[in-house]
Amino acid sequence: MSTPVRVLLVDDHTLFRSGVRALLARQTGIEVVGEADSGAEGVKLATIVQPDVVLLDLNMPGLSGVETLQLLLQDTPQRAVVMLTVSEDADDLAMALRAGARGYLLKNIDAAFLVTAIQRAAAGESVMSEAMTTKLMQQFRAGAATPLPSDEARLTPREREILACLARGESNKEIARRLDLAESTVKIHVQNILKKLGLSSRVQAAVYAVEHGLTQSLG
Repeated sequence: MSTPVRVLLVDDHTLFRSGVRALLARQTGIEVVGEADSGAEGVKLATIVQPDVVLLDLNMPGLSGVETLQLLLQDTPQRAVVMLTVSEDADDLAMALRAGARGYLLKNIDAAFLVTAIQRAAAGESVMSEAMTTKLMQQFRAGAATPLPSDEARLTPREREILACLARGESNKEIARRLDLAESTVKIHVQNILKKLGLSSRVQAAVYAVEHGLTQSLG
């Protein structure tokens, strides 16, 4: 039997936390290991319960969601932190992803999508509400592409292809199918991309690809 995904809820709305906890309690393979009503409490609790995934509200009194995110990742950069918010603002989305969030979900998503997103985030994948994926692409396409740093030039053609797939939100399995590769090979390529570009997550790699005009590498 596999170990359940350990989830920490950080949101200042008690009723919303209770609803999410009740929803997740009915799911096999997911365990809510803690709740916090502020960013500061969430950071403190995370060091105690060591969650696999943190569901974090963006707008909270005291520490903001992004400030909390930065503190959560300070000592554990590979921790999966997923923003769960009502904000559909593209600037909020970009700010959270740049700060290291593994995903950005709107609170109006359905239950099945949330459960799948938690499982994917725990597995190292990026997760995002479809509406926000569209906004992210539109925001960066509206501006000029940033000049490429020298690190990007070190990417192989295959790594550029995979980076473009990451920008489209594809999972390792989907990338493997598209490029006719073994899933384990895709995983190694993703790790190499992150290392070469000095990034810590797939979501940051996706943002990087969009910012630098690398989303069309697959034609």
